[in-house]
Amino acid sequence: MLLSSLFSLIIGSVLGLTQSRIKRLFAYSTISHVGFVLLALSINSSESIQSYIFYISQYSLSNLNAFIILVTIGFTFYLYVHKDKQSKQDLTDENNSPIQLINQIKGYFYINPFIAISFTITIFSFVGIPPVIGFFAKQMVLSAALDSGYVFMALIAILTSVIGAAYYLALVKQIFFFKPEYKKVSFSAEAVGEGNLRDSLVNHSDLVGYVFSYKEGKDITAQPLNKVSFNLENISINSSLSSIISILTLLLVLFIYVPAE
Repeated sequence: MLLSSLFSLIIGSVLGLTQSRIKRLFAYSTISHVGFVLLALSINSSESIQSYIFYISQYSLSNLNAFIILVTIGFTFYLYVHKDKQSKQDLTDENNSPIQLINQIKGYFYINPFIAISFTITIFSFVGIPPVIGFFAKQMVLSAALDSGYVFMALIAILTSVIGAAYYLALVKQIFFFKPEYKKVSFSAEAVGEGNLRDSLVNHSDLVGYVFSYKEGKDITAQPLNKVSFNLENISINSSLSSIISILTLLLVLFIYVPAE
C-alpha cells in the first residue's frame, strides 16, 4: 500500500502537468489524491483512519462541486461564439461536453464572476491552500504520517502537492488573467430565417454551448419563428443548480470555523 501510495502521488502529479483537457486533468489529479488516501490507510493508526475518512469526504464534496461547475459553465456559454472563427477548435465530444479543453475557460471571470470565484475556491481545496477544507485534510494525513515515522512519504506527499499546485493554479490563471475569446450573439427573425427556431439554434455551428430555454415551457419545435415568443437575452442559471454550487462552496470555505474531523 505504501508503494501504491508512492506511485500514485508521483504519477498523478507529474502526468497532470502535460494535460490540455480539463476532465483528464481532474482524472490524473484524482490519482494523486488517492495517494494521500492510501498513505492514510497504510499507516493504520487511530489518527490516520480518521484522516482517511475525512479526506474522502471532503474530496468527494470538492470533486462534486468542480464537475457541477464545469457543467454550469457549459450552460452559460450557449449564447457565446468565438471572436475569431479560426480559433474554434474541433472537439471530439462536442455534442455531450461543451467544456473540454483548459483554454475554453480563458477569461471566464469576465463572463460570470460568481461561478469563476466558486470554481477557484474548489481548486484551492484541491491544492490544499488554507483556509479551505482541502488544506485541513492534507494536514491531517501528513500529521498522522509524521507521528508514525513515515517522514519520507510525508516529504513525497508535500513535493507532489506542490507539483499539483502548478497545474491547478494554471486553471486559475486562465480564468482571471486573460480576456475571454468569446462574444455574445443575439438571434432575430432576419438572422435565423423562416425555419423553426430550435433547429436554427442547434444548427448554429459557432455556438460554444448549446443549452436552450424557452418561455413558459412551450414546445417550439413545431412552431414557425414568427409565432414564438422567445427571449434570448434574459436567461439565467437554474436556481437549484446555483443553490447546490453555493452550498458546496460555502462548505469548503466555512469549515475553518470547525477545523476537526
